[in-house]
Amino acid sequence: MTRRVAIIGASALPVGKLQTSKEDLLQVLEHELMVKVVRDAVKDAGVERDDIQSAVFTVPRPYTQQAYFHTFLTSHLRLKYTGVAMEVMGNGMTGALAFDQAANQILLGHADVALCLGINMESATPSYEHMMDSMRRTGDVDFHTPGGFTPISWYAMDAMRYMHEFGATRAELGAVAVKNRAHAKLNPIAQYRKPLTLSEVLEQRAIVEPLGLYDVPPRGDGAACLVLASEDVAKSLGKPYALLKGRGFFHEGVHQIDDVPGDMIAFNAARTAAQAAYCSSGIQASDLDFAELYAPCTIVEVLVSEAIGLVPRGHGAKAAAEGRTRLGGDIPISTSGGLTSRGHPALVTSLYNLVEVAEQLRGIAGDRQVKDARLAATTGELGNYNAAIVHVFEGVR
Repeated sequence: MTRRVAIIGASALPVGKLQTSKEDLLQVLEHELMVKVVRDAVKDAGVERDDIQSAVFTVPRPYTQQAYFHTFLTSHLRLKYTGVAMEVMGNGMTGALAFDQAANQILLGHADVALCLGINMESATPSYEHMMDSMRRTGDVDFHTPGGFTPISWYAMDAMRYMHEFGATRAELGAVAVKNRAHAKLNPIAQYRKPLTLSEVLEQRAIVEPLGLYDVPPRGDGAACLVLASEDVAKSLGKPYALLKGRGFFHEGVHQIDDVPGDMIAFNAARTAAQAAYCSSGIQASDLDFAELYAPCTIVEVLVSEAIGLVPRGHGAKAAAEGRTRLGGDIPISTSGGLTSRGHPALVTSLYNLVEVAEQLRGIAGDRQVKDARLAATTGELGNYNAAIVHVFEGVR
């Protein structure tokens, strides 16, 4: 039996400050926020609550008040599953892995309809606590963590190396931030929508040289839910859907940054995963109409766009500066506004990327709609793209 998976519904809260501090008298409870998101996604899909047979959650941040969140929310929503209820964790690619596992429930025949969902709360958590947690999660406890090495440090080194090897300029990297803000302006759930000029990007203080304030992602909260179904169910609903055509995954066998000399900005994991995804989909990179990338910083978007074949090696920054990655350009990238403007609610960021793909391929993205969008790709990462997951989708209308 051959089964295929489709995204038939999606919903997400606007990215922003949702978490309340421990001192506030009135607390925002995560499950109360999730109720609206799940309800709206299921309504968008056109299915009933009793149709849902599996649910795969992203692991909540440690700051989330309710422990064992997935079973608590299941109880709160009065859902019952015959497939599975579970949480998954994979740092930056947590949302993408949750989607992967929800899709597997359908591919294996354990469910005809499944949810992929999660919430990320961190904005009211003190910066020192958040940074310490980030370093412990992402760094080598014997090397990175004692030295205070942060994820932005990896990306700053990538940027310096890229500028050295290919002659890219600070302004060309900044063009990615300007482009993403222009896209975010059109996205009602984006965290930052005020127009941004290149001069404003270049004038900001450095966070880690050469990356400035607008080159790096903001902290934010968010919640998202996707409804997945077998293609037979999707067809029966008589509405557009985003069909999963293929996926690829590759882990280089290193933790964040390889200690073996090599090409640190080739992003080999992304390249290998993308090739596997294209092969299983029967397409080439040039067939894609747009891509929604997991790119925490401007330099990461540049490097991933090159690694997965959207632009030639060494031309990613120039492509952004020339407007080729904007809406209306050769290959629109991060039409949601990307992590730098749409927002980066960490463990659910990949879910937001998937929500964007679902809207684009169903033709409901409004003013940011990619004309005649049919094929799209999403990426997710671990660390400095030491591992990558790529999904390819086709719009069916």
